[in-house]
Amino acid sequence: MTPTDPLTTYYNQYDEASRLSGPWGQIEFTRTQELITRYLPPPPALILDVGGAAGRYACWLAALGYRVHLVDPVPRHVQQAQAASAAQPTRPLVSCTLGDARRLACADGSADAILLMGPLYHLTEPCERHQALRETIRTLVPGGVLFAAAISRFASTLDGLQSGYFRDPAFQAIMRQDLATGQHRNPTGNPAYFTDTFFHHPRELRDEIAAAGFQVTALLAVEGLSYLMQDLSVHWGDPDYRRFLLEILAATESEPTLLGASPHLLCIAKKPL
Repeated sequence: MTPTDPLTTYYNQYDEASRLSGPWGQIEFTRTQELITRYLPPPPALILDVGGAAGRYACWLAALGYRVHLVDPVPRHVQQAQAASAAQPTRPLVSCTLGDARRLACADGSADAILLMGPLYHLTEPCERHQALRETIRTLVPGGVLFAAAISRFASTLDGLQSGYFRDPAFQAIMRQDLATGQHRNPTGNPAYFTDTFFHHPRELRDEIAAAGFQVTALLAVEGLSYLMQDLSVHWGDPDYRRFLLEILAATESEPTLLGASPHLLCIAKKPL
């Protein structure tokens, strides 16, 4: 990636480091933590966080005693991850480097688990995603675990209706295209409308990961229907309501008829033994 590519341009103006700090982001982060810890091998397993951005997940895992290498194609993200790692000197990341999910500079069978928390939606072509998944399966040990995040095919429709973006004819066009093809494009330059990405249908995500040679363990909703909670930002701050919401999200996380209604999906899969 070069400083002029669309991904770098977008993340130079959008602060990914703070994205998981608001109520919406906290739900995504808390649920993802819960799902990852459910399937991870115990520390000090070696984890590769590919597309790890500013290091929020990587640093959390390092603090739990895992050996974590972070790779990201955006220089700003790598710098932010290095700073976050330095801020926890007793449990730092093993490394933070520039890299591409399609060409990992890692030995065969060297990682116990791999996080792909962004590449599968930033790589818009099926051949690119397949290449990234094949690199992932090459790098994992036999029995190693993949955590692959995706954005739901219906995410912009849900966001547009909930946020009021649907009032903008340009966003209406984005919603229509996303529903028809999954290919999210933002010709407006408005960073709130995201950048060029691919939004998966849940079945499509499962099929792509299986086609790369993985054994799919689970396909789960991350935020689920949390956006339907009235006054979400207020109620998330109440421990009792937060606990109840997380209970409901866990109870519905694998319901096939609701998967696409979650903004983010997480597929857990294993490399065959």
